[in-house]
Amino acid sequence: MTTTGQVHAGSTAKVTADPIVRLASGFMAAKHLFAASELGLFEALADAPADLDALASRTGLTRRAARISADAMVALGILEREGDLYRNGPAADGFLAGKAGSDLRPLLRFWNRISYPAWVDFAEALARGPVQEVFELDEEEQAIVTAGIEAALAGPANALGQVVDFSSSRRLLDVGGGTGSWSIATARRYPHLKGTIVELPVVAALAEQRVAGAGLADRLAVVAVDAMADDLPEGHDTVLVANLVHYWSPDTNAALLRRVRAAVQPGAKLLLADFWTDPTHTEPVHAALMAGEFAAHLRAGDVYSVDEVRDWLPAAGWCFVEHRPLTGPQSLILAEAV
Repeated sequence: MTTTGQVHAGSTAKVTADPIVRLASGFMAAKHLFAASELGLFEALADAPADLDALASRTGLTRRAARISADAMVALGILEREGDLYRNGPAADGFLAGKAGSDLRPLLRFWNRISYPAWVDFAEALARGPVQEVFELDEEEQAIVTAGIEAALAGPANALGQVVDFSSSRRLLDVGGGTGSWSIATARRYPHLKGTIVELPVVAALAEQRVAGAGLADRLAVVAVDAMADDLPEGHDTVLVANLVHYWSPDTNAALLRRVRAAVQPGAKLLLADFWTDPTHTEPVHAALMAGEFAAHLRAGDVYSVDEVRDWLPAAGWCFVEHRPLTGPQSLILAEAV
C-alpha cells in the first residue's frame, strides 16, 4: 500500500507542485468571492444578465473592476458568461442574489470581516492562542458573527425536525440557542411543541426579535442565562445543544453535560449537533478545517469525535443512543438521561 506522497516503483506518474499551489492560492478565490458579494455583484445580476458596462453601472464599479471580479467568478464557476453577458450561476442565484430563502451573504460577511483577519495570524494562534476570542468582540462585530453563524447553519437547523421525531416531545430546552433559528424551525414543523431558548444577554435580545418576527412568542420563551455558570430552566423533556461543544475543552464540556442533566428528569432526550468527526479527526474534511476556525477564535475550541463525546456521557448522567447525519458536515448525537 502506498501512502500520501509516494509513487509505485516503476510508475511514470509525474509528481508536480499543483496540489500545493492550488491550496496555497485558495485565499485568492475566497477573497474574490467575499469582495464580489460585498460589492453587490450577485444582486446586480439577480433580475437580468448584464454586459460589463451594465454591470459596472449597476454596482458603481469601474469597468475594469467589474471585469476583474466577474471574470474571477466565472473562472470559479459562480457566474456564467455567454458572449458579452454575465449571469448568476445556480448557486449564486439561490444563495447570494438576495432572493427569498437561504441567504449566505451574512456568512461571507462574517468570514471576510471577522474570520479572515484572525486567520492571517493563524500560525501564531496555533502556537500561542488567539489574540482575541470571539467572546471579546464588540457588539457590532458580535452581530456580524451571529448572523453569519445563523446563515451557515440554516440547513442543519431546518433538517433537525426531519431527522428527529419531536411528536412525543412537549418542551424543548435550546441551550446556547443563538438567534433561535433551530428552535424556530423545529417549532414550525411541530405545532404542539413549546420551548425555551437560553443565551447570553446580547444574543438573547436578537433571539427575542427573531422569535417575535416568526410569530412564535407564545410558544418559545427566551431567557438570558450563562449556560456555563447559571442554573438552567427546568421542566423540559428534550434538550438541544447545537454548536456549543466546539467552544470548550473536554473538561468544560463534561461539566456542561452535567449541568444540563441536572435540569431534566430521567428519560429526557439530549440532542447534540456539531461538526462531529471520525476517530482520526480527518472526516468530514470540512470539520477538520473548522478545527482551525475554532483555534483562530477560541483558546480551547476544537472539533471532537463521536467516540470522544460517547465517553463523556455516562459520567454526566447520559446514555448514548445513536449518531445520525444532519446536512453537510453537521451531524447529531442522541442520548437519554439516566
